[in-house]
Amino acid sequence: MTNLELDLSVLFLVTVILIWFMIAYQFVLTVFGYINYLKSFKEKQFVDENHFDLPTCSILIPAHNEEKVIGRTIESMLQLDYPKDKLKIIVINDGSVDSTKQIINQFVQNDNRVVLFDVPKGLGGKGKSRALNLALEIVESETIAIYDADNTPDKNALKYLAAQLIVNKELGAVLGKFRTINKNENLLTKFINIETLSFQSMLQAGRWQIHNIATLPGTNFIMWTDLIRKLNGWDEEALTEDSELSIRIYQEGYKIKYIPYSVTYEQEPQEWKVWIKQRLRWVRGNHYVISKFFKQIPHFKNKRLAFDLLYNLALYYIFFFAILISDFLFIISAMDLVRMSLPGPYTIVWVMAFILFIFEIIVSISYDEEDSFGKIWLIVLMYFSYCQLWIYLVIKSFYIEYIKKEKHVWDKTVRFDLAPEKKIE
Repeated sequence: MTNLELDLSVLFLVTVILIWFMIAYQFVLTVFGYINYLKSFKEKQFVDENHFDLPTCSILIPAHNEEKVIGRTIESMLQLDYPKDKLKIIVINDGSVDSTKQIINQFVQNDNRVVLFDVPKGLGGKGKSRALNLALEIVESETIAIYDADNTPDKNALKYLAAQLIVNKELGAVLGKFRTINKNENLLTKFINIETLSFQSMLQAGRWQIHNIATLPGTNFIMWTDLIRKLNGWDEEALTEDSELSIRIYQEGYKIKYIPYSVTYEQEPQEWKVWIKQRLRWVRGNHYVISKFFKQIPHFKNKRLAFDLLYNLALYYIFFFAILISDFLFIISAMDLVRMSLPGPYTIVWVMAFILFIFEIIVSISYDEEDSFGKIWLIVLMYFSYCQLWIYLVIKSFYIEYIKKEKHVWDKTVRFDLAPEKKIE
């Protein structure tokens, strides 16, 4: 064996160990996600069988050029099973130049629960955080719920969220599940559906069950109004304002709970270019969050929160690069371009890691009855295409964030027309 082959063999061994560590931890999260899934049945039954004095709530819906979806969203909010005298639906017209404002006004005229908040001229279109902070000034309710402009929640979704705030005073916020309404539109939306369900089953349900930690999503969550004001609102520099806010809530001494039975449906990107722009914003946003809090990690009072942030750090800066390197070495070895002789079945170990990855995804999507034999082949295809694109996203976002140092500019996800007969499954 040449020195190069020895070096490559050692490098392959290191990447396999790193991959196994991350996948093994994800397996633990999958198991605890299943425990959370079972417990949620009893919890949901308890909420259904009892009456709660629900707090007043203002739903904030940022809307920037959302004419394709905003009407359906407001209709869904008006159908929520929540005391009418305790609910306000504040739709934030954030500098729209299409018919978004006109559509909102139609609902304002017909139902006094709907309120139009016009972002002042010159301040619009500068991001979700800015829009939310401006609208926060007019909120008078005890709690605030956030929904994106393309969301259609189940009628009990908000009630389930609010009930948890009442039951557990340690909670600063509660989040529910989001599902893909256009999951069967094409191959991309099928991939996204699998990704979002497995992410929530593992990294939301599993983390909550083990560490009492969950991360706010961009939608379908509720929090105390006094808390968000105490935290001075949303960080307008953050491209993923939800994950940034989550850390500050925990630092304040509160917890954030995930409940899978509060469900909303949202539209996901149907074109690859739209998906890439959205995910680049997400990855850059996570870079920002990690860099903002990295030096504070040793001083976190909540050590589980510190571990969780370090896990995210490993996921973005170690795990993806380990996959990239191991895939490359595996391919060139299989093509007999180099020969890596290691004292152990490490190639088999690499293959077993891949099989475990498939198993974890199948188990995690089974909670929502999305598992089937056909999904196995879809997940295999997803691994060698969709998942590998994340490596490109991490590398490109790293270049944009730290090399080019581009300014953080909010880029709204493009919406698509849904067929009128489209039903939520």
